[in-house]
Amino acid sequence: MQTKSLDVKGMTCGHCKMSVEGALNKLDGVTAAEVDLGSGKVEVTYDETKISLDNMKEAVEDQGYDVA
Repeated sequence: MQTKSLDVKGMTCGHCKMSVEGALNKLDGVTAAEVDLGSGKVEVTYDETKISLDNMKEAVEDQGYDVA
């Protein structure tokens, strides 16, 4: 298992938090995703043999947010 911090731009509220966490938690290989609205960071714990960083970024971007 790996843990990665994603820098996500545009998250401002509880709905943003739920949207990003929900999108990431649906992905096969992601075991946990936790948004910190104050810092704009998302801590993701995942199985690197099942999912790539690019797949996670794409899932967040599909929700309308930018990943730095």
